Amino acid sequence: MLVPILDILQSVPVLGYISFTVTFFLALFPSRVLGAELAAIFAIFTSQAWNMTFSFYQSLRTVPRDLDEVSKGFHLTGWQRFWKLEVPFSMPGLIWNMMMSMSGGWFFVVASEAITVGNHTITLPGIGAYLAQAIADKNLHAIGWVILTMVVVILAYDQLLFRPLVAWADKFRMENTSSGNAPESWLLDLIRRTRLIHRLLVPAGWLLANAARVPLRVRMPKALPAARVRSSAASRTGDIVWMTFVLVLTVFVVWRVVGYVRTGVTLDEIGHVLVLGLITLLRVVVLIAIASVIWVPLGVLIGLRPALAEKIQPLAQFLAAFPANLLFPAFVVVIVRFHLNPDVWLSPLIVLGTQWYILFNVIAGASAYPNDYREAATNFRIRGWQWWRQAILPGIFPYYITGAITASGGAWNASIVAEYVQWGDTKVAAHGLGAYIAQMTAAGDYPKIILGIAVMSLFVTLFNRLLWRPMYTHAESRLRLD
Repeated sequence: MLVPILDILQSVPVLGYISFTVTFFLALFPSRVLGAELAAIFAIFTSQAWNMTFSFYQSLRTVPRDLDEVSKGFHLTGWQRFWKLEVPFSMPGLIWNMMMSMSGGWFFVVASEAITVGNHTITLPGIGAYLAQAIADKNLHAIGWVILTMVVVILAYDQLLFRPLVAWADKFRMENTSSGNAPESWLLDLIRRTRLIHRLLVPAGWLLANAARVPLRVRMPKALPAARVRSSAASRTGDIVWMTFVLVLTVFVVWRVVGYVRTGVTLDEIGHVLVLGLITLLRVVVLIAIASVIWVPLGVLIGLRPALAEKIQPLAQFLAAFPANLLFPAFVVVIVRFHLNPDVWLSPLIVLGTQWYILFNVIAGASAYPNDYREAATNFRIRGWQWWRQAILPGIFPYYITGAITASGGAWNASIVAEYVQWGDTKVAAHGLGAYIAQMTAAGDYPKIILGIAVMSLFVTLFNRLLWRPMYTHAESRLRLD
């Protein structure tokens, strides 16, 4: 049940969360700025959480069978298996997805700090609200200061947080031979060589290591065969009761939502929104395919070369964090000046921030690719297309699927920002579901906002169910590193 719920939560656009959570948090803290701050934090959280969740889920489903058998041979409890096997195995991919989540938060910070729903506009102190005001005032000088600030902040957290984490997580790679060129970090070296820091961290490390060894286990009495049958029947009965409850609750929620939407939406409007959804779907599919062709080879090249990854990592984080809003002036001016088709020329803005999900996950997969597999391919002289088809692509495929799922979900989210752009008083809109949701949110038309969000959630969920989930299953059953 959790995976479909995650699909739905990922499919709900950030602007959709803002439209309703602002009212909730403001009512929770009336006449205080704390409510708006919590709404902004919640909106940024929804742009960050899902790719890390799917990355960890992918790692859990692709744990090598031999390591799974070893954990059973040592009779590890669920708690011990989690900390001794599953968390270490997932660490490289999780750290690269943490980078992407940090960058994804920058991408949506404008919509989170400068909130407009109907006639209500809430502006919070922050670089996102500053950028929104600069765009409204056509102030290129202020936009330049935003770019400079982003560069400084991204370089700071790259050197002080992510570079040490990447170097530290290299020890969790699954391999029998060590790599000759491991990633490095000056801060991690400083921590390891400084006695005072080492002594301060030893107690915390000892506490965590012992907590991971605690044999937490729920002791169940041994059941007789007849009791086991009764227990199995009771379990099935409980499953049926639970599923019935969930189904009834879902039908009730859908009935209430449909009843509310019908007050301001006609059948013609629903058909129109479905067509807009198909247009945005076509854009997302084409752009994800183009991004895959470009970034999968480059991600493999970067991930297999730690020295190159150290140089590319800050640049990739900056490009991933680069808000599409900063390119609005160029796109709007060019489209208006040369009378270009917005349906075509606004499309690149959709994939601007989401293509990096593919790159970061492919880098994570290539970084975690066992060194002994690479040496075996070299010894057997596997080169060229055969190496791509039989060696590296199967190894990174689970990571690519994780990146593609989150990239497609992010692209649907980004369509709200990219299909309806503004530079001062000049507005340019493309035909699509994202532009529809943005326009209805600005108008404060809640029935149509709900309709747009529901259609977007439907398209994303069906896309995940019909394409990405079967590919996930294939990766789990045929492409595990064991």
